[in-house]
Amino acid sequence: MPNDIRGEGLDRVLVLEVGRVTEAAAIAAARLRGRGNEKAADKAAVDAMRRELNRLHIRGRVVIGEGEMDEAPMLYIGEEVGAGDGPEVDIAVDPLEGTTICAKAMPNALAVLAIAERGGLLHAPDIYMNKIAIGPGYPEGVVDLDATPADNLRALAKAKGVPIDEITTCILDRPRHAELIKAVREAGAAVQLIPDGDIAGVIWTTDPEETGIDIYLGSGGAPEGVLAAAALRCIGGQMQGRLMPLKDEERERAATMGADVSRKYTMQDMASGDVIFSASGVTDGSLLDGVHFRGDFAETETVIMRAKTGTVRRIKTTFRNIGTKLAGL
Repeated sequence: MPNDIRGEGLDRVLVLEVGRVTEAAAIAAARLRGRGNEKAADKAAVDAMRRELNRLHIRGRVVIGEGEMDEAPMLYIGEEVGAGDGPEVDIAVDPLEGTTICAKAMPNALAVLAIAERGGLLHAPDIYMNKIAIGPGYPEGVVDLDATPADNLRALAKAKGVPIDEITTCILDRPRHAELIKAVREAGAAVQLIPDGDIAGVIWTTDPEETGIDIYLGSGGAPEGVLAAAALRCIGGQMQGRLMPLKDEERERAATMGADVSRKYTMQDMASGDVIFSASGVTDGSLLDGVHFRGDFAETETVIMRAKTGTVRRIKTTFRNIGTKLAGL
């Protein structure tokens, strides 16, 4: 396997290998569903994901992670992972997207991972990002982060060829979104609120006939924004984001990481080159089934996408005789 794959794309073997990484994290987190312990579920997913990443023949660097080195055992920004004998890649992880919903056994918790060619992922600090996203099939620039919600909804409805009352917007259910929700409803569109999991919310826009979601609006985590952009790069769509520092130390942190808080980032700015994205369900949801335990068996569902080929794979896997051990998945 070549040491430098810049411009050559990622090795196709990785497409299935990354699926094993998110499957292991999902199974580990699912063992703690509904237990009310967010930290324990997150740590279980992190430990499983780190272990499986270190089995991959890559020289990986975590650029979107769960914190800094002194916050270990999280998969921290700058951590080196992989067996050390393969291509150089950047990695974005969210071992448990939706820690609260996993702890409460609510829908749409995921284990998520994206791998890109070195330099292909935006180094986004763990602060808020304002986001807008739609699925494929629309003219470029039909929506814009700087336009009003009403203008974006009218433009999207026109491009889709439907009245605005047939447009549904996905928004995180947060007090900070009260004015946004009001504006969307006053424009005539519907709102579907989600408690957590805005990566899934963005991905839902790619298949509105199945999910009922046409557009994603609102602020959420910047790391999750990069992971969502990685998914859209593979499956198609449009996305823009702008960092939202709330205090000086967040501005300083963004500057240290080379991120511009005034810039309107496009999907391609956040995830470029060849990208592989994998998500495994932890709890049942609109995107994926969660982990189902049946005696000594575990069943998972995973979606794996690749930007270079546009391939989308949905994989259902049964792990036999897992007992209490996850090694070797």
